[in-house]
Amino acid sequence: MVDLLRRLFIKDYNNVKNDKVRNAHGKLAAIIGIISNLLLFIIKLIAGILSFSISIIADSINNLSDMATSLATLIGFHMAGRPADKEHPYGHERIEYITGLIVSLIILLIGGILGVSSIYKIINFTESDINYLYTYISIGILVFAIFLKVCQYLCYKKIAKIIDSIALKANSVDSLNDCISTSIVLLGTVLILILSYNNISLKFSIDGILGVLVSLFIIVSGIKLVKDEINPLIGCPVSTSFVEQINEYIKSFDVVLGTHDIMCHMYGPTKCFMTIHVEVDSRNNVIEIHDKIDEIEQLVKEKYNVSLTIHMDPVIIGDKELDGIKSLVSDCLKKVDSNIKYHDLRLVKKAIPTVIFDIVIPFDFKYSEDELQKIIKKYLFDETDTEYVIIINFDHEYIG
Repeated sequence: MVDLLRRLFIKDYNNVKNDKVRNAHGKLAAIIGIISNLLLFIIKLIAGILSFSISIIADSINNLSDMATSLATLIGFHMAGRPADKEHPYGHERIEYITGLIVSLIILLIGGILGVSSIYKIINFTESDINYLYTYISIGILVFAIFLKVCQYLCYKKIAKIIDSIALKANSVDSLNDCISTSIVLLGTVLILILSYNNISLKFSIDGILGVLVSLFIIVSGIKLVKDEINPLIGCPVSTSFVEQINEYIKSFDVVLGTHDIMCHMYGPTKCFMTIHVEVDSRNNVIEIHDKIDEIEQLVKEKYNVSLTIHMDPVIIGDKELDGIKSLVSDCLKKVDSNIKYHDLRLVKKAIPTVIFDIVIPFDFKYSEDELQKIIKKYLFDETDTEYVIIINFDHEYIG
């Protein structure tokens, strides 16, 4: 069904890397949510009024709030699709994260409201007669509502996966929560009907107890979603596999001897800016290397839709003294921790030779920068006869 709707309403629907196509998918999902949630609100409200069921009426209000979140998603994708401007030179795609955060907060709010109302039912429980005809109608409506919510969940989940959307992922989780909450309401309604048939009186609220359990489930899901939405707004690392694909592609060019200092900034699910340092042979023609670097930047843009900036690092090849220092530094770092990497090692030959290099260390490394610096300097002084001034710069990884 989703593929059919994509073909009918989205031009070039398979080109999801395109911003317009991606936003069209988001709008399609939001429109599906608005229509289905409005239908669910109306039929559940009717069922709740006919059967005098507070739980069904509360569930219908939940669908009304879902319609509001779908409307927020629609507005979010519309605004995220706006081009860059003077105030927002990197575009507006991060609005999608804000939309997803709003949905997540609404999920938390609904979970809290359901929890409070369920506790109120338990405290103020009173047994009353039921209308069998209206109860049967209500059960039929709830079964249909669950079926429709399952379809909605599958729709959101599939489109979220196709366009890698956190906001739609939040909507899919919300739909799944609705399936569970409506199933609980259905279970309570059926159980009350069975007990009524057998003239068994209740001393406590079944709906209330099950409602508390559902509300706790919804709240836990909401907290996880809030975390998922806040992380990209604060700034979280880009997928290692995605960066490695680009890195390996760059290293496949003959002019590239090595890479380091990779930094990625995501300004939305598809808008990626990346910088990387590329080592090149210092003996080659600078103009020719620069032209090749420009070509690599353009090819990465076309292949991965990433705005890439490459910094050239000329590397001295064949210097025995420098190669010896590199070997010593490598041996030292392996003894300290195999996860440590170094780059940009150079020897400045002055009256007192100066060795300069950068070290990449993990965030939770066992040594402080000062402690690691002392270990490396002592090792180099012990292993060489020449006195060097050693300057070490410390870096951290910026990818996941």
